[in-house]
This record gives sequence, C-alpha cells and structure tokens, in this order.
Amino acid sequence: MHTELCDRLGIEFPIFAFTHCRDVVVAVSQAGGFGVLGAVGFTAEQLEVELKWIDEHIGDKPYGVDIVIPGKYEGMGEMDPEKLEAQLRELIPPQHREFCGKLLADHGVPEIPSDEPKRQELLGWTEATAAPQVECALRHEKVRLIANALGTPPKDVIDQIHGADRLVAALCGRPAQAVKHKEAGVDIIIVQGGEGGGHTGDIGSMVLWPEVIDAVAPTPVLAAGGIGRGRQIAAALGMGAQGVWTGSIWLTVEEAEATPTQMESYLSATSADTVRSRSWTGKPCRMLRNDWTEAWEKPDSPDTLGMPLQGMLVSDAMSRVHRYAGPAQKVAFNPVGQIVGSMNEKLPVRDVIYSLVSEYVDSVERLQSLEPKE
Repeated sequence: MHTELCDRLGIEFPIFAFTHCRDVVVAVSQAGGFGVLGAVGFTAEQLEVELKWIDEHIGDKPYGVDIVIPGKYEGMGEMDPEKLEAQLRELIPPQHREFCGKLLADHGVPEIPSDEPKRQELLGWTEATAAPQVECALRHEKVRLIANALGTPPKDVIDQIHGADRLVAALCGRPAQAVKHKEAGVDIIIVQGGEGGGHTGDIGSMVLWPEVIDAVAPTPVLAAGGIGRGRQIAAALGMGAQGVWTGSIWLTVEEAEATPTQMESYLSATSADTVRSRSWTGKPCRMLRNDWTEAWEKPDSPDTLGMPLQGMLVSDAMSRVHRYAGPAQKVAFNPVGQIVGSMNEKLPVRDVIYSLVSEYVDSVERLQSLEPKE
C-alpha cells in the first residue's frame, strides 16, 4: 500500500482521514495514516486551541487541516469578516428564520438560554473567514497539508501555503474541476464520488476516479466517496490513485465526539438512508434523511439559500440540535456517506486502520491468485 505520497508526507499508509474531532486526527496519524482536521466550524482562535492540543499529543507525526473556500458564494470579494457577516445577515429573509424556528419548536427542541452568548453565524464558508484559519495552520510545523473542500483555492492562498513549504490539496466531483485544480498549482487532487458524505457531486466513484486520474496525470490523486473497506482501497490504488480520502467511517470510532444519539443514528442506518440536501449548508451535502431534510423538500417550504446564507440561517439550529441531541434526533444534522450501511460497530481508530490494511492485503493477494498459471 506504500505510495509516493507516503514518502512525501512521512506516513506508513496512504489513508487520509477527514474529521472534525482532534482525538481522531491524533489516533489516525499515530496508527500510520494521515489525520486531517476540518476547520470550518472553528474561529481562528478556536482552531489555534485545537491545533496546539494536536501538536502536544500527536508526537512526531504529521497531519493536515481542511478549510472551505467555495469557488462561488454570496458576498465574494469582501475580506472583512465582520462587514461580510453584517451584509449577509441582511439578505436572510425573515420567513426563512420563522420556518427554521417553527420546525425546531414542532419537534420540541428547546431554545438556547438567552443569557448565553450566541454562536457566531459566519464560520468558514468564505475566503474572509478561511484566511485567518490558513494563517493559524501555517504556524504549526506538523501541519503538512492544507486541503480546500469546495472549489479551487484562490491563487494567493496557494502561494501562501507553498511559500510555507506545505502541500495544497483540493476536492472535486467532476473532471473539469480537477483540471482547474491542476492548472492552479494544486499538489494533490481529491476526487470524491457521489456516494461520499458531506459536500459531494452526483457522479459515482467507479466512473469518476479513473476519469480524473487520467485527466490530471501525473498529479497525484486521492480517491474518495464511499470508502470504508480495504477492498475499496485496493480498487482505488489499482485504478491509479496514490491513496484514499475517507471521512464517514471516523464518525463511529471510539475516539469520535458524536453524541450517543447521533452515534446510534449512524450505527443503525443503512446505505439507503442518506440523501443529498442543501438544507444545512446551501450546497448539495449528503446526510441522513430525517424530518429536517424532508421538510425542506415540501412544496410549502421556502427555497434553500445559497452558501454561506443557508449556513448562517441554520446556525442557531445547529447549536440547538447539538446541545439537545435527544429531542432533536429527527431534525439533527448527520452528514455521512452511503458507506454508513457498513458502519455497524464502534471500534477504536487503530482497529479500523488495521482492518482496512488487512482487507487490502487480502484483496491484492486474491487478484494475484487470478493471474494465469504458466
């Protein structure tokens, strides 16, 4: 399973793990993979706290940070986060806030006490909010890779990361997007099939992976979208990928910070229980289907807003469903890919890595056994 990227990053296995949980980042990197912390939910100050903790616990292992700078979004060009948030807040129609509030109230989800500080609405989703996150990440020597989850990173961001001697990665869901990444100087293309969790396109992995690998060669490619088994890693590397980008399977590990209610939702779900919805972020995002996603599809619902307006709109809802996980179960945000149907057991990260590697080896040996006998 050792590839060129393993040598460039100093890792044992080309298994990249996207997660919002710092404990998972550390556990994956210590087990031989490459942990990547999703930064979109943190302010720059909060991200500094998370990265400092990772530095203190990860030893001499490398890790990465994932940011979100969409190629197109409302308010594009404004680089003052406070001004941008104020401008965007004015664009959110009152009926949308009323719809969200009623939906939560109908499901018995309590409001956050009025004497507590409110969650900042504009976290991530723009260059203005991601720029301080990049600056923060680059202050940490063990951060060897910065990935952009949506769109080609702006040229100045790519130059900034390269100037700090780090690698730049970017996700895509179509060959044309991958080519644009390559032309912009992105070092690693992450190609995600529609089966994947979170923001994803609609082309299946088995079709998309080889298309992109051929289109951007020799730029290294990480395969993503529905990967949770070693045999899938074997297929990806067999097609020419230099590694895999995984996400969903880390939601149910022992180190994950999911609430018991959310954990049970994942463990009991099948591969048919997910849906691509714009109802939480404004862009197509795969998650578990529930009353929230269904409500936004009904004829009497308001249309979802674009990014980052929809994310700002549901900021309060995000806080409430996280805090009151029990009553919020039917309206919670549970991003996950179709691999959720195979996520039936809560295991430590190290065991998951071992299982992936073991099944990969078995798959490669099986293929070798099929070679013609002389």
